[in-house]
Amino acid sequence: MASNLTRIKRVPNPKYQRSGPKSYVHLLNKYKFSPTKPGPYFLGGRVQQKGKHGVGKLFGGKAHVQRVLQKKSGTDAQPGDVPADDQQNDSEYLCPVTIGTPGKTFNLDFDTGSADLWLFSTELPKATRTSGHNVFDPKKSSSFKMTSGSTWKISYGDGSNASGNVGTDNVNVGGLVIKNQSIELAKQLSTQFASGVGDGLLGLAFGSINTVTPKPVATPVENMIAQSDIPKASELFTAYLGSYKDKNDPDHGISFYTFGYIDETARAGQEVWYTPVDNSQGFWQFKSTTASVGSKKITRAGNTAIADTGTTLALVDDSLCQAIYDAIPGAKYDDQQQGYVFPSNTTVDNLPVVSFDVGGKEFAVQKEDLAFADAGNSMTYGGIQSRGDLTFDILGDTWLKAIYAIFDQGNQRFGAVVRNDPTQDPSVPTGQ
Repeated sequence: MASNLTRIKRVPNPKYQRSGPKSYVHLLNKYKFSPTKPGPYFLGGRVQQKGKHGVGKLFGGKAHVQRVLQKKSGTDAQPGDVPADDQQNDSEYLCPVTIGTPGKTFNLDFDTGSADLWLFSTELPKATRTSGHNVFDPKKSSSFKMTSGSTWKISYGDGSNASGNVGTDNVNVGGLVIKNQSIELAKQLSTQFASGVGDGLLGLAFGSINTVTPKPVATPVENMIAQSDIPKASELFTAYLGSYKDKNDPDHGISFYTFGYIDETARAGQEVWYTPVDNSQGFWQFKSTTASVGSKKITRAGNTAIADTGTTLALVDDSLCQAIYDAIPGAKYDDQQQGYVFPSNTTVDNLPVVSFDVGGKEFAVQKEDLAFADAGNSMTYGGIQSRGDLTFDILGDTWLKAIYAIFDQGNQRFGAVVRNDPTQDPSVPTGQ
């Protein structure tokens, strides 16, 4: 291992507050899928007119219907926009990254479900950039260069978005200095983006889904490989996602990423199980054709899953979801929460072992992570929920906390070993 490579510690996001519905709404926005279970949130049609602007009106052009996330407030109420208070960016943990010359540290959400590196910047309105964030000022970095003509924009299913200009600068990620890395400077942020997201986001998906136009830019990992910042034999990054609940386990709940090497302490002498990834949609996607709930094996012909570190929940198809909560005494689907809940006093012995296939080998969710957040009325919002009409599973932190994950970009494969977390705490989470 090169001497300049080190662990990047994940730190709790102080602004993050666990909420099952808010995390689910975030996923509805991010992946733009339609719910298949009842609840207040749905994708509806909104007519928009495209044409020339007159004084206070539109004329010419054509009308079209745009699918947007909406909320029903009651049985007879007309649907409306999703309030900002109903959602939050799903960044429960953040990682320090140093950018510019002289270097300034930013706490970013590392997200394998997206491919943009964007920051709060001085191009934002003052009220937005002074709301407790570290802000990038391109004028204060001697190595920054603006990229003429390039812009970026991330749009969510409810119509919210983030956008701005693009430049290049030096980015230090865990001891690796990436020269002339493209960074996206936020100039406009909807409320949903401005609240609770740390200082920005570092995407770890594949560059094909980067939003910069007119030409997408290389991601940090792609540039690490192109600039030979990491060894040819280790063109990868890894994620070891811990929890405060693991403080009594052998690893004490530590949580970190590495770039360019596999942490041997985390691997703990185990052989890494690898499976090929299909990156045609830009994600870390692999075959996941079986699952187990207790002693019940479930065949899922043709099913795939993505590993998403930017998501706290795990989302699977409705039949598997039903099977999981059928195995928990007192569990039920709650229309108002738009998710499955179960009694908060459920003991470990009454929680099933739930496992998901990774290209031929199943890895189990820790029982303590089946409990995601307080749902009120002595009930707990489950960590596994419905993926709606999505055609693949989203395996976020609920599942990733049970493994040491290896994202091997050079060999186009995903690897996993089991974490050693012998103690399980099924109490309702109060933090990270």
